[in-house]
Amino acid sequence: MPAFRSCRHLIGWLTLGLSGCVAVPVLAQQQIRRPSFDQVLKREDKNSDGKISQQEFKGPARLFERLDRDNDGAVTRDEFLAMRQNGQSPDRAGRSNGRQGNNARGPQDVTVHRDVVYGTGGGRDLKLHIVVPKKESDQPRPVYVWIHGGGWQGGTKEGGVGKVVPLVREGFVGATIEYRLTGEAPFPAQIEDCKCAIRFLRAHAEKYNLDPKRIAVGGSSAGGHLVALLGTSGGNKDLEGDGGWLDQSSEVQAVVNFFGPTDFKRFVTTEGYERHNLDGSPESKLLGGGEVLANPAGIKRVNPITYIDDEDPPFLIIHGTKDKTVPANQSEALAEALSNAKVPHRLHLIAGAGHGGPEFGKPEINAMVKQFLLSNLKPNETESDSQ
Repeated sequence: MPAFRSCRHLIGWLTLGLSGCVAVPVLAQQQIRRPSFDQVLKREDKNSDGKISQQEFKGPARLFERLDRDNDGAVTRDEFLAMRQNGQSPDRAGRSNGRQGNNARGPQDVTVHRDVVYGTGGGRDLKLHIVVPKKESDQPRPVYVWIHGGGWQGGTKEGGVGKVVPLVREGFVGATIEYRLTGEAPFPAQIEDCKCAIRFLRAHAEKYNLDPKRIAVGGSSAGGHLVALLGTSGGNKDLEGDGGWLDQSSEVQAVVNFFGPTDFKRFVTTEGYERHNLDGSPESKLLGGGEVLANPAGIKRVNPITYIDDEDPPFLIIHGTKDKTVPANQSEALAEALSNAKVPHRLHLIAGAGHGGPEFGKPEINAMVKQFLLSNLKPNETESDSQ
């Protein structure tokens, strides 16, 4: 557990609803009210961007993972308040039925193969969770791989279980992966690890009864950037790395990109987003440090648009028009480039939505994602009918 500035600070976080960690005296519970989001924001939000990043958060790491419902590496007001609806604690919310929260065990109708080693990076093992339907099939299944966000510097694979479960129920195999963060290594370590995971899945297609010709990827924020890069850089040997399974392809057949960055130059020169150019920003860390605009070669190398050609897979791109972390022009630029290359795609802008939040979990958005994946990687008719 991290160091706290005071006993009051510790109890303040514990009274958010984290259960099973420390017993808070009844008297203390009665005397100290649960803090409001504005109170927590005033205390934790060092860069005054209206949310709390994983680096700013002073509470237990386990609590942050439960609060960060969209797994993008930051806690927003909507996510904070969602945990308190109907008196729900972060612990209970994180144990939902797979539709929300960081439920690594998964609901009863799926099996989660946890912490499967898929390759190596930086001299250590890299792991993923694989989620499969409990109902067996005699036909190989398509795959949906979730890649977490967190500014390339935070986040975990745990929240991805809930992201893939709805598709597993439609006849997919799901996977959620870890990758090296920028505190461990700068780009291209992140995309190398993602590509290694795709190659691993192909190499083990028979073991997990998956179809190596039908692999889709999805991700939000930094994860959205990485899935877009997976979609456009297939066959680019400079980004493959040497983590394992190099006899397999890392190409994917469909991409779901939630508000991922693309063109860093356009990003950091957009009015209101200039702070992202500074040394120490997430984008700077990805490039290895220094001001972003001072590294044009790095900007080009990390940009999914750099690699677009007419053989790229179909894209579904979803972004909020009021995103204060990643401007919507990042998704617009990607959509324009895909259009110029005649790559099938759909750009959906959610009016008034920010960087994640409840708007991205509404039934119409879930249905859009489901329809996109089913239409592009349709499971076998007999299999999907039996689910």
